[in-house]
Amino acid sequence: MIQASRKQWIKFGIVLVLYLIFLIWLKSWLGLVVVPFIFDAYISKKIPWTWWKKSTNKTVLTVMGWVDAIVFALVAVYFVNLYFFQNYVIPSSSLEKSLLVGDYLFVSKMSYGARIPQTPLHMPLTQHTLPVFNCKSYLEWPKWDYKRVAGLGEVQLNDIVVFNFPAGDTVATGNPAEDIYRMSYAIGKQLSQPIDLASLNLEQQRDVYDYYYSIGRKYIDENPQLYGEVITRPVDRRENYVKRCVGMPGQTLEIKNRIIYLDGKANKEPDNVQYRYFVHTKGMLPEDLCHELGISQEDLMAYYTEESVYNMPLTEKAKAALLARKDLVTAIENVPDDDAGGLYPDNKLTGWTVDNYGPIWIPKKGATIDLTLDNLPMYERPIKNYEGNSLEVKDGKIYINGQETTKYTFKMDYYWMMGDNRHNSADSRFWGFVPEDHIVGKPIFIWLSLNQDRGWFDGKIRWNRLFKFVDSIK
Repeated sequence: MIQASRKQWIKFGIVLVLYLIFLIWLKSWLGLVVVPFIFDAYISKKIPWTWWKKSTNKTVLTVMGWVDAIVFALVAVYFVNLYFFQNYVIPSSSLEKSLLVGDYLFVSKMSYGARIPQTPLHMPLTQHTLPVFNCKSYLEWPKWDYKRVAGLGEVQLNDIVVFNFPAGDTVATGNPAEDIYRMSYAIGKQLSQPIDLASLNLEQQRDVYDYYYSIGRKYIDENPQLYGEVITRPVDRRENYVKRCVGMPGQTLEIKNRIIYLDGKANKEPDNVQYRYFVHTKGMLPEDLCHELGISQEDLMAYYTEESVYNMPLTEKAKAALLARKDLVTAIENVPDDDAGGLYPDNKLTGWTVDNYGPIWIPKKGATIDLTLDNLPMYERPIKNYEGNSLEVKDGKIYINGQETTKYTFKMDYYWMMGDNRHNSADSRFWGFVPEDHIVGKPIFIWLSLNQDRGWFDGKIRWNRLFKFVDSIK
């Protein structure tokens, strides 16, 4: 006979209702296996959950008290991080001066709907590697398919978004920040004899690029002392990136003279967009002026002493302020346009540059495209890597999952992400589309901001940025 007080039943009822609402939100009834344990914890008490509290040994009480608190904290953090929000710190200057290096963000996973974890067994507060032990912080099994619960909205044009790095499916651990695909093509080209690709047809060009990739990747695999071990990572264990969404599913994107056009219409540039310039000066710029204009030490690194020229990123406001200082600055000119060592797609001769790119159509879920050898390089990574198909080209014909085809229907939506610091951003121009299953969440506000160029008693904390809403950064 169960002996339970009214208070116990009320507590059990409240917890059960909240838990069932949570399962309905997840659209998963697998969690019902937990209900008997909730019942036991509040009502039947057959399992001695707190056996240690009855011990007369002070050491047992102390140790188990800490264990109980730590386990509860880890479980709480696990669920909060998975389904509601997480902390994210800006590691690089790709979004400056909109988001700054050292900004700590509160990222909402409910804004776009949290993903059901694809690798559910992982250590909370780690992305893919355990500190100190330097080993994987997750187990490959069980591995669940992509599923996203209902959110408060969807990704909108010009949103700042946190997502998993798409090209991070394969990583050379000695160069984890590098895109291994881009790196393989570049190394393969360096190890090969010069070839005039423009004189070849599309099929021949593809053969050359395949050759570049194969010997480049082989070189990386055979030189672990330079590149480290090559590993693969599940989607939710790939590095987190934060960029601005400047292209939506189904839109055609083109960059002309630095301006982004979507379906032929110019998109609004961010208020603090930055481009690189050659700044001709009469000497080194004063530190106080740089601080006033938000020019960081990183921005000032490329200084050519003999010519007294900086190669630096500037906002329009900072550019105008420097031009007004005739006592310091003699001229400012644009940095020449180029391909920055290779742009997406890596295996197509496009002639595109960072400031003049495209046009390129962004895949949309359910949309069907005609596949040709000309556009295949743009879409083969989504088809193969992100949507799990086999793809090969034989005798000029395209085969998907062993079947010859001239069409493909996409299973997911894709997005185009770029940094506001346009000439200092590794973004979609270099590694392509971001699939919807890589979307992590939306930054809501900055809860802390630390200036890496300042000391604790010299403006380390940027007080004016604390609790600033990210949506206000346009």
